[in-house]
Amino acid sequence: MAGFMDRAKEQAQRGLTQGKQKIDEVQAQRAGSDLLKNLGAAYFAEQRGSGSPQATQQALQSLESHIAAHGDGFLRA
Repeated sequence: MAGFMDRAKEQAQRGLTQGKQKIDEVQAQRAGSDLLKNLGAAYFAEQRGSGSPQATQQALQSLESHIAAHGDGFLRA
């Protein structure tokens, strides 16, 4: 009986770990998409004359930092 309980506990722990990894992945993708949207908005505003090159550069740097930390998988989704 103890062997069964140990296996069940290990399986439950593995499921929790996989679930947390998936949640982290989804959150990183969502953050990346938001940063990409911010870059587009900053570029659009700059082109229309209501934004600044500094805002566009800052949005680009934020996006590049996110890609360096989490990869660029959200660009393909």
